[in-house]
Amino acid sequence: MDEIPHNKLDVALVHDWLNQQGGAENVLLELRRMYPDSPIYTSFYDPTLVDSAFGQLDIRTTWMQRLPLWRKNHQALMPLYPFAFGTTKIKTGNVVVSNCSAFCKGVRIPKGALHICYCLTPTRFLWNPENYLAGEQAPAAARVVLPSLLKLARRWDYRAAQQVSQFVAISNAVAERIQKFYGRSSMVVHPPVDTDRFAPTSHVDEHFLIVSRLVPYKRIDLAVQTCTELGLPLKIIGTGRAEKNLRSLAGPTVTFVGRLPDHEVSDEMSRCRALLFPGEEDFGITPVEAQAAGRPVVAFAAGGALDTVIEGETGILFSEQTVASMGTALTRMQSAKFSSERLLANAQRFSIENFRHAFGMAVSKSIEAHRDRARTMA
Repeated sequence: MDEIPHNKLDVALVHDWLNQQGGAENVLLELRRMYPDSPIYTSFYDPTLVDSAFGQLDIRTTWMQRLPLWRKNHQALMPLYPFAFGTTKIKTGNVVVSNCSAFCKGVRIPKGALHICYCLTPTRFLWNPENYLAGEQAPAAARVVLPSLLKLARRWDYRAAQQVSQFVAISNAVAERIQKFYGRSSMVVHPPVDTDRFAPTSHVDEHFLIVSRLVPYKRIDLAVQTCTELGLPLKIIGTGRAEKNLRSLAGPTVTFVGRLPDHEVSDEMSRCRALLFPGEEDFGITPVEAQAAGRPVVAFAAGGALDTVIEGETGILFSEQTVASMGTALTRMQSAKFSSERLLANAQRFSIENFRHAFGMAVSKSIEAHRDRARTMA
């Protein structure tokens, strides 16, 4: 095991797939800014579906790039990912950072290199398939064979996790899952949020707001049902495969506005009564963005919201994913008062600058531990 000099980091980045632009891809871009010479290894890449900034980077795909199906349904290729990453060898570099929510932590690294897994979550559809598949329209045949496939994939995922030198989790909830499923401890470094995009305004409207992809596990249905039952105004920004069902649940106080440009989303954030966050997320960036815009959050008390929302100070938490529990929180929010200064201060804990500092410190600590192991084995 070789020692790694702090001033000679040769970093390679690994990402599960690049066929959508979301929080994980924003994290990847920030990591690339921190390590500007690093190549990015991924299963496949479609430049038309991600930020144009990726077009200027050194992106190296696996043989899965040549398969046609991933462009329409990359989830159906689940049995192939372990093999794709397990046969991908990073030939150069002394530090590998996998930005991982699925299989990319199984990549083969250079001898003596340090592997830091920035874990967005242990592979959700392997370790928590019931919640992940709830509301999804999986074919009956797929549900029959799925248990056997998941059992095999969990074995591979566990073994891959044991090859990681150091886990870094995006939230305390994710750190707990890493310990539960992989038996590994983690440092916690919250992901970067572009808090500078947002600013408070003196004009605040009466409606509640959701900014989200409209997919079942986000539990937007709970917010729609609660606001419909209580007759409260709700504006929903975003699109997704659950939209048709959500519209069928919505009463006249619920408005769907589709996708909006970033500057309009920032404006909507600053003018809402509060942001609603009814699902359980690994971290959840939108609650931080709302606070950066000077607005409080109503969130389900689980997952990353426990790290980002302070009960009674920057928002209100509800304990059960029921209309009654969320309805009580919304009723409380109607008369609650929050300090803009406190909201902004809490949001700044998750700024890009703080992420860079915290992640850099995690890398330094990991290098020191790696160096100590190298000396012990010498």
